[in-house]
Amino acid sequence: MSTRDHKPNAGLTGTRSARQELTPKAVLFAFFSQPMAGPLIALIAITIFFSLTTSTFLNPRNISLLFQQTVVIGTLALGQTLIILVAGIDLACGAIMVLATVVIGSIALDGNIAMAVAMGLVVALAMAALNGGLVTLLRLPPFIVTLGMFTAIQAGARLYSNSRSFPIQSDFLTVLGSPLISHPATITYGMVLWVVLTGIVSYALTQTAWGVRVYAVGNDPNAARLNGIKVNRVIFSVYSLAGLFYFFAAWQSLGRTPIADPSAYQLANLDSITAVVIGGSSLFGGRGGVLGTFIGALIVIVLKNGLTQAGIDSLYQQIATGVLVILAVAADQYMSKRKRK
Repeated sequence: MSTRDHKPNAGLTGTRSARQELTPKAVLFAFFSQPMAGPLIALIAITIFFSLTTSTFLNPRNISLLFQQTVVIGTLALGQTLIILVAGIDLACGAIMVLATVVIGSIALDGNIAMAVAMGLVVALAMAALNGGLVTLLRLPPFIVTLGMFTAIQAGARLYSNSRSFPIQSDFLTVLGSPLISHPATITYGMVLWVVLTGIVSYALTQTAWGVRVYAVGNDPNAARLNGIKVNRVIFSVYSLAGLFYFFAAWQSLGRTPIADPSAYQLANLDSITAVVIGGSSLFGGRGGVLGTFIGALIVIVLKNGLTQAGIDSLYQQIATGVLVILAVAADQYMSKRKRK
């Protein structure tokens, strides 16, 4: 039999294989294998539940409010995601953000808005880079480093401001809280920025060599090192880049509340970690992404908003969020064990 006689059969076999790959079962398996599948289903379920149990949850104004309430933690969580992907953690992210707002607010009092923004950016980048330097150069545990930095930066913000807040008068500094579209629902510049930043980081993680290195370091730093990846350089770049998102979160916070308060956002670090973990990123590193974090941040705010509308005490809301985090970490650990088998 000639080679030509085999071609029709080969083409038929290839077609059958392609059809098998596109079966509903295969599509569902591919979907549920994604880290963000669980969070997305959870978000849909919570949304349906609150829409059925409350009368105003799906109101366009309330939906807009949900996104407006999420932008600060959601942007802060972008930097946290990058760090957790390399098996690190940053307990100082909220303190860095608050310090940047205080620096911006104090300098803006003199009317030098450009200098205020520039110094806020420098402070956020410098503090984040210091975290990365301590972790990589001194080989200290990220938890201990960032816990110490959290305490020091939080105290430093109060010392710098003499524990007083600074009102923000500049339209430029509050622009991210201004509406881009007002009807039928309000869409602010800050909401658009959050979505754009999420898209950019997602592209960088999935479509660039740097993103490949980030996941490689998170999966196995020793194997990454043997493959020629400069592990410390990647980790330092991640911590430093996170500072940029802390700055944007600081700017967004001034748009949400036009006052630079050194006592604000005391639980922002925990909220950002919660968003990342609920969003499907592994605390062990190497698995997850910012799209899941986007959904995770929404879950945190949707849960709080829905429980508030249902008349549930805020303390019970904190309990519900804590239980959700524990379940997410337990699921992550279970998946990690299965992956190692």
